[in-house]
Amino acid sequence: MLKTKTLLATLALGIAFAGPAFAEKLKATLDGKSETPPNASAGTGTADIDYDAASKKLTWKLTYSGLSGPATAAHFHGPAEVGKNAGVAVAIPNATTSPNEGSATLTDAQAADLLAGKYYVNVHTAANPGGEIRGQVTK
Repeated sequence: MLKTKTLLATLALGIAFAGPAFAEKLKATLDGKSETPPNASAGTGTADIDYDAASKKLTWKLTYSGLSGPATAAHFHGPAEVGKNAGVAVAIPNATTSPNEGSATLTDAQAADLLAGKYYVNVHTAANPGGEIRGQVTK
């Protein structure tokens, strides 16, 4: 009986001190008019994004359709505000298929830019090598 009580007390303490894992929920809505410069693409997309500050892990699900042709690449770019371009911050591997899911570990500087709204996601095609659809990452 004492062992059972000790075990239950230990489990309760472990749960109490483990703390919940919170991920910041972010999103990007992609289209051609959000590209810089804008284009007339009929393509659209969404990126559902989670960022876990404890592990510095960025996780995404990117979905897109209606592009002018097959996607050739996709990336998180930054730091940049709406209407500005920036270099690749995080590559999205295997972005030629939709939906695409993946993850990456960010540096502190990358995390700060992401959470400050200074990252965008874009999907590239042969017809639009600089990006066919784009969306700013927002909370």
